[in-house]
Amino acid sequence: MTESTTIAAPEKIPAEPEATAARPESKTAGLRRAAIGVERRFGSAAVAFVLIAGVFGAVWSVLTPPFWGHDEITQFGRAYQIAHGGLLPQKIHDDRGPAWGGDVPVSIDALMSYAFTDYQDNPDEPDPMVLDPHVYDQLGSAAVSADTTPVWFTNTAAYSPIPYLPPAAGIRIAEALDLNVGGMVLATRWAGLLAYLLIVGFALRVLRGHRVQWLAFTVAVLPIALFQAGTVTADTVTNALALLVSALVVKSLFLGERLSKPETVAALATTVLLPVCKPTYVLIAMLTVLIPARRFGFGRVVQDGADERVAVWQRVLPWAAAGLGAVSFAGWMKIAAPTGDGMSLMRPEKQWGTVRPGDQLHGILSDPFHFLRIFGDSIARRDQHWFTQFFGELGFSYVEVPALTILAALLAFGMSLGAAERFSPTGADRKRTWLVLLTIAASVAMIYVTLYMSFTPVGYFIIDGVQGRYFVPLAVLGLAVLLRWVPLRLADAAGRVPARAAAFTVVTATSVALIAAVVKYSTLVWG
Repeated sequence: MTESTTIAAPEKIPAEPEATAARPESKTAGLRRAAIGVERRFGSAAVAFVLIAGVFGAVWSVLTPPFWGHDEITQFGRAYQIAHGGLLPQKIHDDRGPAWGGDVPVSIDALMSYAFTDYQDNPDEPDPMVLDPHVYDQLGSAAVSADTTPVWFTNTAAYSPIPYLPPAAGIRIAEALDLNVGGMVLATRWAGLLAYLLIVGFALRVLRGHRVQWLAFTVAVLPIALFQAGTVTADTVTNALALLVSALVVKSLFLGERLSKPETVAALATTVLLPVCKPTYVLIAMLTVLIPARRFGFGRVVQDGADERVAVWQRVLPWAAAGLGAVSFAGWMKIAAPTGDGMSLMRPEKQWGTVRPGDQLHGILSDPFHFLRIFGDSIARRDQHWFTQFFGELGFSYVEVPALTILAALLAFGMSLGAAERFSPTGADRKRTWLVLLTIAASVAMIYVTLYMSFTPVGYFIIDGVQGRYFVPLAVLGLAVLLRWVPLRLADAAGRVPARAAAFTVVTATSVALIAAVVKYSTLVWG
């Protein structure tokens, strides 16, 4: 008995460490397989985007005082109107002149009024911009009142309901849950953020398997883009749809790949929806007609020898979507046109009545060289400001992101551009590249012309109201054109593109950029 015990013991001793050592290996292998599966299904950039944009978008939604976002008072007012069935612009009485707006609960208007006064009357440094945080807590904890009062939002009354559908849904959810004023503002912000995560996440998934995905990622997580995604604004959905159509065009035109069926549906839907989100981006939505019909995922493409035959309806459908988008755009512009007469009320009192779109249009047509001089003066006087705003001028606190944010973002852009694929265009694709470039140039021109007509006083010395954030939706396509014509890329000593190192650098640099922006904003606004 003693011998058997002695013999049995050594047999069990080595067996236990082997089993114990196997368990961590199997868990590690399982996690690795799961990570590889997620990466293959969604793409590295899409996964990184959802994590980073989700975290920092939520941070901005909580850190930004209520209604301190870009035009957030008027943006929320329009979203509230749409949430309760007011789809068309509604004219309201205003002793100052023509005005459009709608009703909001009295308790929400109280918070709006306090926020407006607070960010208008900032104390001098080093005092924080927020005068008394407890007032926000007090007003935010109030119940959403049944009584309403009319508020002015002429500038956002001109927007169609499409970009406000997510925040409007957030308002309805807040009402169903009987949230207080602060809860409703936060729910409205989070609904827009969720829409941004879903749409842009899908856009980045379109580019999975291609290194150019990191270029789209870098644009999507710019501090200004995530700040807007964390506040209430029509720009959240507009930016997301613009990034989506950009990703689809890059995949089909620049990479020469066929779209899947879901991507084809997304391309057609975006062609219809983006033109009615913001008029300045109507042209980039129309770029889907440049995609060869055989690259849409309509079904099997019949091959006859070397030729790919596409049914007539497959060629017509993208043009039909573009036509529907153009008609929707024209129809909404006609509906919203009268609101332009009230835009001057956003300016100082001495300039009320000086914004006259008809007079500005007549001036452009009758003396285009005068407009070009104004355009040149605007660039000479304001281009450095637009450059900083492209990375971030954060809401109506007007806090500009720090230099570290801009440097880190530029590093991310440099790495994502250097790691991208080399596009090899055919003769037809080379012509389409020129058309994409002309479309971007025309879209930039539309930004200036639109603001010249809708916000700049007659006779003013520059085109007023231009902001760097308006160029974010055009960035991916503009840089894709640059990549097609500039062959320079990153390479290691063996001539290989360091894709993993570049991706790591991009994620790290964008994270540093966002952290620096959050720290500066928190310091200046809250102290």
